[in-house]
Amino acid sequence: MYLVKTPKFIQGLFPNYVWRVPNQKKVLYLTFDDGPNENITPWVLDQLAQFNAKATFFCVGKQIDANPEIYQKVKSSGHSVANHSFTHLNGWSSENITYFHDVRQGATRAKSELFRPPYGHLKVKQAQFLQRHYQIIMWDVMSGDFDESIDADQVTSNVINHATGGSIIVFHDTLKAFPRLEKALPAILSYFNHLGYRFETLAEEKFKVTQSKAMYA
Repeated sequence: MYLVKTPKFIQGLFPNYVWRVPNQKKVLYLTFDDGPNENITPWVLDQLAQFNAKATFFCVGKQIDANPEIYQKVKSSGHSVANHSFTHLNGWSSENITYFHDVRQGATRAKSELFRPPYGHLKVKQAQFLQRHYQIIMWDVMSGDFDESIDADQVTSNVINHATGGSIIVFHDTLKAFPRLEKALPAILSYFNHLGYRFETLAEEKFKVTQSKAMYA
């Protein structure tokens, strides 16, 4: 179960998380989770390049280790990289110390203070600790590309019908998502490009982590 559009009341319950970037009238923030993947990520980069679109890739540390050349290509293509943990642990079912260690391992690979928890799941104590070291990035719109019960047209509609200026949108550069992403991503890029939108990265300078930030050192 997931929500395509994150309700404002949920965003309000967790004001220290970043759900969207305010005051961006015709800018969207595309994000890709769970890569880099040797087969899918290069294709995503090609699609983005056709529209001069930049995105943020929330990378899993073990995937960076497995695909270092693709990871470097993401960066050299002008996109941002950020931390999505090392092994994609679910915070709700993980011991805190184990989870913190996994997040830090991921940060050492991505060299980023931006962190998106896998599945969006964090316990209260986990969030309290991690917020001292990272900026937690959530999302405004979930594309649903990972959902095998829907098709590419529904993924496209999920984004087109719910994204507005400043939205942070989640996709996945994975084999599981690709049957839907293959059709949906070009359609979404084309649709918003024709409306005059830009696609920008969630660069770290947009956010401020006010306390210790050396957790990937």
